[in-house]
Amino acid sequence: MTVWFYWVVKTTLGPVLRSLFRPWVRGGEYVPTTGGAILASNHLSFSDSIFLPLMLKRRLTFLAKMEYFTGTGVKGRAKALFFKGVGQLPVDRSGGKASEASLRSGLRVLRRGDLLGIYPEGTRSPDARLYRGKVGVAKMALESRVPVIPVAMIGTEKVQPIGRKLPSIHRVGIVIGRPMDFSRYDGMADDRHVLRSVTDEIMYELMRLSGQEYVDEYAAVVKERLAAEKRARVVGDVLGTVERITGRDTSRLSERLFGDDLSPGDYTAAREDDDGTWDEAGDSPAGDGVQEAPDPVGDEDRDADPGELGTDQQTDQQTDRG
Repeated sequence: MTVWFYWVVKTTLGPVLRSLFRPWVRGGEYVPTTGGAILASNHLSFSDSIFLPLMLKRRLTFLAKMEYFTGTGVKGRAKALFFKGVGQLPVDRSGGKASEASLRSGLRVLRRGDLLGIYPEGTRSPDARLYRGKVGVAKMALESRVPVIPVAMIGTEKVQPIGRKLPSIHRVGIVIGRPMDFSRYDGMADDRHVLRSVTDEIMYELMRLSGQEYVDEYAAVVKERLAAEKRARVVGDVLGTVERITGRDTSRLSERLFGDDLSPGDYTAAREDDDGTWDEAGDSPAGDGVQEAPDPVGDEDRDADPGELGTDQQTDQQTDRG
């Protein structure tokens, strides 16, 4: 069902979307007509996964988050059926063996000579800036030995911003860069420094093509911080209201929720160390938020992130054992 459903959706929905959003493409000649390749794209909107396949002549399989395939109710089941029907692959982002299995699924797509789409940032940008890439894309490129084609989506965040269910009509664009060859790293797919270097090189090209401001921090960390700030504001407002209505001091309750001597507004600041590392249980990545270009040479010794497809953490462990 997958193959014919993909082309039915593309041929029926495609003309409608083309007439409404008038998408333009530059660099389409860089997509190979045959053979496997990774299309590594920035990620501004849910609609990225619609417009990019729409404008390619060849079929493109995307790695999609597992949540799209596990929904409940009529809407959830319909969404799962649609994503399965168009050939998207579920990615378990919990790490370990589950994520490794997702990586293997992507490799099978590439080894049969098809195109695979990946978002190196691992999640949608919260503010239309380009964030640090996770090394899953590099791991897959080196293991499959296929070229990486950088793709910059332009303007899709205006069509469907995060949190918006219905799209707005805006023209969108796609800029496709020259294929990137990483054959010089053959046999080095387990070297964490090589993986970081390859990933940074890809992100540098995405920054150049898209014109986005680059932030040397993981988008997932920024989203976590923004969510924490929102929760703190909501709870702070509730406590303030309770205090005004009842006249009772809520400072002790605030201390229980946010720690000693902290008000809700101080919550986010307390979660960061003075050196900018994320002070949280587990091994979530740290980022200093410096807005500078990714290092395409990759000579900086950075800790790898438990990243897209769960490969970063495993690579670290293999390196430590070595």
